[in-house]
Amino acid sequence: MPLLLSGVLTILQGVAGIAKDRLYGVPRHYEYRFDLTSWGWIHLVVGVALVIVGVGMLRGMSWRRPAGVTAAAVSLVTQFMFIPYYPLWSISVMALDLIIIFGLARFTADA
Repeated sequence: MPLLLSGVLTILQGVAGIAKDRLYGVPRHYEYRFDLTSWGWIHLVVGVALVIVGVGMLRGMSWRRPAGVTAAAVSLVTQFMFIPYYPLWSISVMALDLIIIFGLARFTADA
């Protein structure tokens, strides 16, 4: 479920960027500065990947754990790079991604 939540939040973040919403600030000097439409598409793709992996988690697919850790890690990095645009949202989603990674890395299924 947390993967689905992170995915939906990231998709909403992407849609706001694609729609050129005035929600985000634009930093003046930043290494990873793209226009908001580019960031929107990046977040949209990452969000869809998170939702797909989240559905795979719920269905008990064999690839769920490595794909979940990978998707959450990619989301964590993209959120980190997006901090100057909307810090509170990015840090909140980063915390959720860290919880996901920790949970998936620590989980052991008793067969």
